[in-house]
Amino acid sequence: MSAEQVTVYSRPGCPFCMALRSGLKRSGLAYDEVDIWQDPEAASVVRSIADGNETVPTVVIGDWKAVNPSAREVIAAVTEHAPHLLPA
Repeated sequence: MSAEQVTVYSRPGCPFCMALRSGLKRSGLAYDEVDIWQDPEAASVVRSIADGNETVPTVVIGDWKAVNPSAREVIAAVTEHAPHLLPA
């Protein structure tokens, strides 16, 4: 099954989130960002992936999930799991 979007779970003030956001913007990759402090369901998703912790950034691309990945790792996952989402 193909992933339909890249979802980045984050929270305000997170330096790792800022670094990932910057790298993804430089790559031109479109993504949806969800603030886990504003969305309790998103916080629950992150806890389910991060061993009960609210560790961000957490990224989901279809069945691929990663806690605190680099922009390079996210691009590699998109290339493998959802190449149609790569910038033209």
